[in-house]
This record gives sequence, C-alpha cells and structure tokens, in this order.
Amino acid sequence: MSFQEFIDYTIIKTDSISLTVYQVLLFFFILFTTWFIFRLIQRIINRKFKKLETGGGSRYALFQILKYFIWVIVIGIALETIGIRFNLLIASSAAFLVGLGFGLQQIFNDYVSGILILLEGNLKLKDVVQMEDGTIGKVEEINLRTSKIETRDDFTIIVPNHRLISNNIINWSHMESRTRFQVNVGVAYGSDTALVEKVLLDCANGHSEIADTPKPFVRFVNFGDSSLDFQLYFWTEQTFRVENIKSSLRFKIDRAFRENDIRIPFPQRDVHILNGRE
Repeated sequence: MSFQEFIDYTIIKTDSISLTVYQVLLFFFILFTTWFIFRLIQRIINRKFKKLETGGGSRYALFQILKYFIWVIVIGIALETIGIRFNLLIASSAAFLVGLGFGLQQIFNDYVSGILILLEGNLKLKDVVQMEDGTIGKVEEINLRTSKIETRDDFTIIVPNHRLISNNIINWSHMESRTRFQVNVGVAYGSDTALVEKVLLDCANGHSEIADTPKPFVRFVNFGDSSLDFQLYFWTEQTFRVENIKSSLRFKIDRAFRENDIRIPFPQRDVHILNGRE
C-alpha cells in the first residue's frame, strides 16, 4: 500500500460521515498546533512581563478566557474538517445534554464560577487567601473548573471554583502590603505589668521580619482565671509564612521571660473538701 493510499484509507463510512486517515491526522494536527502556539505565546508573555510586579493576574485571566474561547472555535473547525458539523452535533445532542445537565449541575456551576473568577479579578495568582474552614494558602493556578492552592504546610489542595465564589473568602492580598497579626501570652498574677510590656515590645522590635512602622504594641486584655492576659500586635509583609514568625517570636518571648523572672502560669484549680456529718 502506497502512502497516498494509506492516508486516503477510509476508517469509518456511513450515510452522513466518511472518515479517512488523512482527516484523522489533520484533526490531531490542528489540535496539536493550537496547543503548541498557546504554549509559545504563554512563554513569550511570561518572559516579556516577568519583571513587572503588577497586572500579572489580569494578564493571566485574559489569557485563560481567550484560550478557552479559541479552543472551542478550533475544536469546531477540527470537527468540520472530518465531516462532522459542529452545530448539528450540538443540536442533535441537545436532549442528551439537558438530561446530563441535571446530573452534572455542580460541575457546570464550577465552570461558571471559574469564568466569573477570571472575569472579575477578585482572585488572582499568588493571592494569599483564607477559606471558610480556616485553611490559608496561596493561589497557584486558576482553571475553569478547579483552582490549586498551596497551603502553609506546602500541600497543594484542589478547590472546586464554586467554593471560591459562594463561600466567604478572606483575600489577604487585597489588604495593604503589611498586615497586622498578634501573639497571645499570659503571665502569673503579681508580675510587673510594665516590665511585661517592655519585654514583649523588645522581642517584637528586635525581630528582622517584623515591620518598624506601624510600631508593635501591647494590649492588656484581661484578668484571666490563672493569668494576666496580654496580646502583642505587630505588622509584617510575610503574610503567607507568618506562622513561622509567630513561632520564632514565642521562642524569644519565652527566653526573655526566663531572663527577667516573668513566669507563664499553668491552669490552677482550688479544690475544697467538705467533711460532712451524718
């Protein structure tokens, strides 16, 4: 069999469709070429704008929407090349798609949510977000149905897009570059509260990842059951890794308290035993 005979070989032949090897090869060639062009364009865009600090999320959203739109057109053209009318395919499958839609409502909801996320721009790549369940992570990828979020524990979780639309999400990246956090600490009754305040401020002011302005401050919160309760407030730009900053700050506080003879109490209970008489 010659090469010409091979590519003209009919794989499927019906009253409405005649599918040859050439048409199959052309179909996959169109898809591969489109994929390759998208990859090339994305690399060029990333290389050209990699030094810009703003607008990355907008470019990504625009590119994603344009990519999905073009893919629909390309797939339609590719189907036309093999003799399948795209509009007739949709029309003939309408009843099936309606029935399927009832069973896949949540998936369609995710796709619509993905489009809204890309269009609105309220959620962008590298944004630090806090989910309703308390999970904090950085947005690494936004697709039509799901998004990938990297947590502080370096786990990647795949989140259905409807959760990012319908649930309450805290986007820390929408705040100022410096965000306020706090560390709670309790000291024993009888401690010098002025000294406690000074030690806490010294620990915060000497930390390399805590901002100088606004200045850290201490709040005397409450007279607790077993301790005098304080909160140390500070600002930092390292919002994603702030738990590491809090941990190192607690180490400094513990060491400074020991050096200044300030005790951190443990919970205590007074038990009174009554001797009853019959």
